[in-house]
Amino acid sequence: PVRFTQKRAVTKQAKIYDELAAYTANLVGRIGADAAAILFDGQIGEARSVLSGALRRGQTAPPFELPDANGRSVTLAKRIARGPAIVTFYRGGWCPYCNIALRALQAQLPEIKRCGGSLIAISPELPDQSLTTREKLTLSFDILSDRENTVARQFGLVYRIKEAAREKLLALGRDLVAHNGSEAWELPVTATYVIDTNGTIVFDHIDADYRNRLDPT
Repeated sequence: PVRFTQKRAVTKQAKIYDELAAYTANLVGRIGADAAAILFDGQIGEARSVLSGALRRGQTAPPFELPDANGRSVTLAKRIARGPAIVTFYRGGWCPYCNIALRALQAQLPEIKRCGGSLIAISPELPDQSLTTREKLTLSFDILSDRENTVARQFGLVYRIKEAAREKLLALGRDLVAHNGSEAWELPVTATYVIDTNGTIVFDHIDADYRNRLDPT
């Protein structure tokens, strides 16, 4: 049984990594290597510059209260009162890499619940956009709207996209102003935390390169 479980985990891991790599290859093929370099570097390079200030394991997670996709208020305090919480910051439903990661988390949700945990995903998108993401991906965990990246900023995760990369995003039809209701062009570094019932971060995975994601298994 142990060998079977390990084999299954490796298979799932390979699947999410294959999906991420395949999307990158497809994108580079569509827009060209030079345009892709501008797109990637103008985001990843800026994200790297804020990593030293990001919260890590052993630190206390800031308490927060945010609206979900239906406008209902969700607090971290209530979630960790029932058990540990996984809190993942994603860029938005417009980001194919995030959608791959969110689907992988949804597949793992029964196991998370079996272990007594809950799952919260946070992005700077407006609630209506969050609802679209939830419905499009058939997600059944909390999808919260963090206007102006208020909570992400408390976790030390916020960076500003370079203008050249913004132009590439707009050319791809990804208007962050419309999605986030903000002119800031700021995003959270993609990060996942496990927070225990005392509010302590007991696990973190933070990667400036949004093309890399934690395997949920």
